[in-house]
Amino acid sequence: MPHDHDHSHSLLPPDPALRVRALETILTEKGLIDPAALDEIIDTYQSRIGPQIGAEVVARMWADDAFRQEMLTDPMPRLQDMEMYGRQGEHMVFVENTDAVHNVVVCTLCSCYPWPLLGIPPGWYKSDAYRARVVREPRAVLADFGIVVPEDKKVRVWDSTAEIRYLVVPQRPEGTDGMNIEGLAELVSRDSMIGTGLAKAPTA
Repeated sequence: MPHDHDHSHSLLPPDPALRVRALETILTEKGLIDPAALDEIIDTYQSRIGPQIGAEVVARMWADDAFRQEMLTDPMPRLQDMEMYGRQGEHMVFVENTDAVHNVVVCTLCSCYPWPLLGIPPGWYKSDAYRARVVREPRAVLADFGIVVPEDKKVRVWDSTAEIRYLVVPQRPEGTDGMNIEGLAELVSRDSMIGTGLAKAPTA
């Protein structure tokens, strides 16, 4: 988280995506990985385990205050009951955006991320630039994502670790009264649960 020798690296193309593909090809040819199994793992985290799982939890928190309080206090028992936990999500903490505080999550050491609830982390989350800058100048980084946080609103940065992973509960958009959980979940994006985005406004 956060190598063979340098001469091995020199055989790989410079683009990260091409490097990954080249490594996959080499490992497959050596019989060290099964491409079908790899595809299954990727599909699981992209399609069946992904941001939509976390979005459903956030939507339920918006709609049910008792559930919201439970998740903000100690989410793990309920997440286990709902089978929304597992490797990379053994100990979750939910932090809530309010009129006074905007939360954003980073992993400064490597790329710790709540896979069971958010799926595969985006490339920028693992980048050195994001990991370093969001701690030093969170408002500037948020502005790069299109979020301008008022000066009178606090920005709180949460550093995920191997032991604890954080999920941001974005503020519920106006005009969503009466919407069901399925409709509310569609307003919750992956970035809004990292803190680098906001919940989407409902369409007319």
